[in-house]
Amino acid sequence: MSNMVGVGPFLTIPLIIASMGGPQCMIGWLLGTVLAICDGLVWAELGAAMPGSGGTFVYLREAFRGTMLGRLLPFLFVWQFIFSGPLEIASGFIGLAQYVGYFWCGMGPVETKLVIIGTGLAALALLYRGINGVGRLTVILWAGMLVTVAAVVGTGALKFNAAMAFDFPPNAFEFSRGFFLGLGGALLIAMYDFLGYYDICYVAGEVREPGRVLPRAILISVVLVAAIYAIMNLSIIGVVPWREAMQSKFIASDFMERAWGPWAGSAITVMILWTAMASIFALMLGYSRIPCAAATEGYFFEAFGRIHPTAGFPHVSLVVIGLLSIAAGMFSLEAVLPALITARILVQFIGQIAALHWLHMHRADIGRPFRMWLYPAPSLIAFAGWSYVFLTSGWMYVLYGLGVVASGVATFALWRHNRK
Repeated sequence: MSNMVGVGPFLTIPLIIASMGGPQCMIGWLLGTVLAICDGLVWAELGAAMPGSGGTFVYLREAFRGTMLGRLLPFLFVWQFIFSGPLEIASGFIGLAQYVGYFWCGMGPVETKLVIIGTGLAALALLYRGINGVGRLTVILWAGMLVTVAAVVGTGALKFNAAMAFDFPPNAFEFSRGFFLGLGGALLIAMYDFLGYYDICYVAGEVREPGRVLPRAILISVVLVAAIYAIMNLSIIGVVPWREAMQSKFIASDFMERAWGPWAGSAITVMILWTAMASIFALMLGYSRIPCAAATEGYFFEAFGRIHPTAGFPHVSLVVIGLLSIAAGMFSLEAVLPALITARILVQFIGQIAALHWLHMHRADIGRPFRMWLYPAPSLIAFAGWSYVFLTSGWMYVLYGLGVVASGVATFALWRHNRK
């Protein structure tokens, strides 16, 4: 849950309102919850069956072991990760810079980019050390995130105006082509905010009783975070009219200022800057380890497996991921979010669904202490949901997602040839 609730909702609530043009955007949160639960069951069964640390990398490698897919798909997972991971970190940079604008009146595009570059370099400098110091700093940053969320939810409970929150525009539920395209956009944003419900699977090798603990951790996290997001969304549009909210660049600050005055807007902005830094810090820390782990096992380029000679951390992988994240921060949030999701859908989410069905049909030798409820219905719903998000993201992002996979296949062929 601490990984799921980062700076995301403080950035995306205006975007999800704008995607559907009113409070009916709550349907996007609802469908996102359903998709996250169904996809969470895919993660739960795979994680319980193959509880080694590494998540998707392990599942694709083990499920298809002995076939060419058992080599190709793990490589593609790390390859797409080089494209999608920095985009996710960059969304934190963009959010932090956006909220700096609450204090820095008249901050233009050049100043925004300078803030992003400075934040990225600062995060790299803080992480360029051994893990003990990093762990203590992570806990401090995480505590600030909890206080921020509590402040927004508490204010919403005291100041909520139901008539304002449910002020639906005319034809809000007219089932037209525009409605379904808008719903696809809302679902994409919701899934960006849900990202992280599966993070326990990346450390499953250190979890006791994974067959019991992983499914509970995933499903409880999704349900509770879904409740937090729904309450936050309703709280904000119950205080700030949705037509104003969807234009806001710092919606939580405007919300608190409207409720309590300028001092509250300033206070929550400082807390959100703290939360954004916590999100950036945690993501860059975790994501820098994935290419390193794959390289160490011979499934990715060897350079990413290099370890700092004295401090013992993957310094090459960290610097590459950090610099790519800073570069990705030069784009707008509206471009970063669909690019991030579409790059990840085909190999990671749909690839895992294929791996689950392959296990059922061809890998009876792998025990499954947890079995998906009502199999195969949840996995088919997850497949349909991810396909809908991918296809409604816009032709440019569909091509981007396909291009990431195609370039990964070509790079894999060259890499295999050179290794031989």
